[in-house]
Amino acid sequence: MHPRQVIRCLAVLFAVLVFVPALHAADLYSAQVPVTSQSDVERAGALKTALAQVMVGLTGGDNAVLARPEVSKAIADAVKYVQQYSYASDVVTDNGQPKVQLSLIAQFDRNAVDKLLADLGLAHGGSGQAQAVQAAADIKPQTYRVWISGLNSALDYVNAVSALSRNSLVRSVLAEQARGDGVEMQIEVTGPLQRLLDSLPGSGLRVINAKPPLEGVDALLGIQP
Repeated sequence: MHPRQVIRCLAVLFAVLVFVPALHAADLYSAQVPVTSQSDVERAGALKTALAQVMVGLTGGDNAVLARPEVSKAIADAVKYVQQYSYASDVVTDNGQPKVQLSLIAQFDRNAVDKLLADLGLAHGGSGQAQAVQAAADIKPQTYRVWISGLNSALDYVNAVSALSRNSLVRSVLAEQARGDGVEMQIEVTGPLQRLLDSLPGSGLRVINAKPPLEGVDALLGIQP
């Protein structure tokens, strides 16, 4: 696609999206996992993966927690904590070609998961005022602006928005302006921006600069090759 066509395409997309409400993503108690079918066997495995993602997110983003035997046992019984689940289809790029990717979206029971974490000694926060303050900051919704570059087609744009919207830390995504091959997004995130940036590998987005010297822009992102 010619660069001028890309610019016109992005401009049209932005003109439409400014009138569309922010896309609300899943909360900390839900996760989205790619699947190849809606079979019972694959669903059972996807629910375990989803609960593992939720537990990592709720305990500070450290995958090491999954190595604990009691955590592994709880994840094996993931179906006990599921509140509801559904399937979604997203357009992704595979070897430069668009294809439909099926995903399972699982919502877990907040009270049941909180009790599980407490029983395992992994509840939010801890003793002491400093830990309480940090715990509050970790779950407080905050608004940031990120610039996403390398959007050479409408599909790139859709994939970028989809990657953010699927992230369990992102509460909403809103396009604010488009220029050249990039778009500025306003995103509402649960907790600090760095936690979100750390979760991006494998999502289709990459961090170009986590602290750009640009007024009004909190991070520069790009499409993963």
